[in-house]
Amino acid sequence: MTAPRVAITGLAAVSALGRGVQAQLAGALAGTAAFGPVRRFDAGGRRVTDAATLTDAGTLADELAGAVAAACHGLSAAERATTPLLLGIHGHPDGGRDTTATTAGFARALATRAGLAGVARIYTCACVSGSTAVADAAAEIHKGRSGRVVVAAGYLVEPDQFALFDAGRALARDGAARPFSSGRNGLLLGDAVSAVVLEPAGAREVLAEVTGWGRAGDAHHVVRPDPAGAGMARAIEAALRRGGLGPDEVGYVNANASGADGDSAEAAALRRAFGAARPPVSSTKSVHGHGLEGSGLLELVITVLAAQAGKLPVNAGHLAPDPACDLDLVLDGPRKAASPHALTVNAAFGGANTALLVRAA
Repeated sequence: MTAPRVAITGLAAVSALGRGVQAQLAGALAGTAAFGPVRRFDAGGRRVTDAATLTDAGTLADELAGAVAAACHGLSAAERATTPLLLGIHGHPDGGRDTTATTAGFARALATRAGLAGVARIYTCACVSGSTAVADAAAEIHKGRSGRVVVAAGYLVEPDQFALFDAGRALARDGAARPFSSGRNGLLLGDAVSAVVLEPAGAREVLAEVTGWGRAGDAHHVVRPDPAGAGMARAIEAALRRGGLGPDEVGYVNANASGADGDSAEAAALRRAFGAARPPVSSTKSVHGHGLEGSGLLELVITVLAAQAGKLPVNAGHLAPDPACDLDLVLDGPRKAASPHALTVNAAFGGANTALLVRAA
């Protein structure tokens, strides 16, 4: 029996680039960064006061519910009632102020509000939360264990994580994220709320297919990646192997790079995994910021949209080449895609790495 192909049949996203998936694609192709002074809370006492925030953002619960509803608009109430939720989230937004507010309770309430069957799993594995959830969902569908899964993930810039990243001197002081660039000096946080529907191909209109996925660990350092990029390279190689694709067949890589020191390790991983092949690379964090637990899913959505449009997002904020980041960067404007196959990679503290391979329908 042939294993089911894994289809993406619903997409939704919200970020500082705007509401809806087309706003994400337009912002990524334009390369116009959405960073500005934080107005959501008082950041006046911090070293850095910039982030990419949506002016009219509601609560995280409301934004996630809206994203799930938008992604599921093609599903009937009966179909939603048999569909589980996989959720990537940092924790209950009120957990620090209310000891009765649990992450599990937040997830159950979201599933109930969306009319879904319940919560199958919650991912709190930092910046690979959303991408790990997609990999798990794809594996379950591919093995015939699940008929349909909704994956949602979200983060809205808030004072606690902002303060931690600022105190750790991880944020860019010049108000720009500059992935892979000489002169980069840190990341900037950003809102990222997304949802996707995954199911076996043939159930309804296919927007794209998840053809490969891979995960690997560095086991190198708590917060610093392996400088040689070995873990991320293994994740990429696993995704290509599962997708039956050669390195020269990938038409685009949406990188994890945030404008921090670790960008050079990712560049090493890409060179290691792709060898002589040099696929076009950009990091859309350069325009929408780092959405922590929400970043991987938002970047998957943008990668799918770019593959559909046949246009590659700009690596914004670039000042000058860094010899340690010798890649084919998309710099001066959106580039025409040479292949329907695209890869999105993510990395997290603790040395976790994910790679998701998609093909435009």
